[in-house]
Amino acid sequence: MKKWISIILELNKVRITVAVTLTTMAGYILAKGTIDSGIILPVLGIFILACGSAAINHIQDNDKDAIMERTSKRPIPSGDLSLKMAWLIAISQISLGSFLIYYGSGFLAMQLGILALIWYNGIYTPLKRKTAFAVIPGSVIGAIPPLVGWVAAGGSLLDPKAVVLGLFFFMWQVPHFWLLMLKYGEEYDKAGFPSITSKISKQQVKNSTFLWTVATAVSALMVAMSGLISLMIFKILILVASIWLIVIFSKLIRKQTGEFNPFYYFMRINYFVLIMILVLSIEPLVN
Repeated sequence: MKKWISIILELNKVRITVAVTLTTMAGYILAKGTIDSGIILPVLGIFILACGSAAINHIQDNDKDAIMERTSKRPIPSGDLSLKMAWLIAISQISLGSFLIYYGSGFLAMQLGILALIWYNGIYTPLKRKTAFAVIPGSVIGAIPPLVGWVAAGGSLLDPKAVVLGLFFFMWQVPHFWLLMLKYGEEYDKAGFPSITSKISKQQVKNSTFLWTVATAVSALMVAMSGLISLMIFKILILVASIWLIVIFSKLIRKQTGEFNPFYYFMRINYFVLIMILVLSIEPLVN
């Protein structure tokens, strides 16, 4: 039983799907201004739907996963889970997740959830086999879950605040992914993926990552000034966190390759996004 649970957690990329769920919660709370029972079904639905999408991604990438050391022990390439069982789990989760979103929040919210699925599994995943820059259009995926929460709470997609919210969650994923490429680029090359580090120098990747990180910080400040955040203390917190992020990443472009640890910066941008999610989720409740 313990091994089976471990297999399902890995198949569903639970750390990522939980993060997706948190952004959906943030979108709901921002639009609603409170937490009520209406949050349960869309949040649970997006979590299960994201789990199904992750399972399909395992199926799609299992040939490449078997080649890379970092992913060779995933359930399918390791032989712990058959393709047939993986498909059964994925289809069941996608069906249940879509139903819960529809039943709890309506057709538009479900459409957005399905759009995220299509964008991830139908556009981004095949595209990353073709181009090293697939992450840029692929990052649209990150903007969709908070909008599911926004719509589920009665918000409009035409609201400029929704656009700013989606923009922030789009922006941060590019530097987040390129930092992984700086760490695991050689493995991706070995597996036959076109990696960014094989197209431009590592220094150019670092410079581009820094610029995208600055854009992420600016988009966070746009969130603070858009009306989504009212309390000055939280606006100041976002400002301080944004300055901290830029200062940290300014060191990125000065570090020599030999003394450079991509994971250090990877975790710092994750911390920044976590701060943003917490602020977006808590501020409406205490305002």
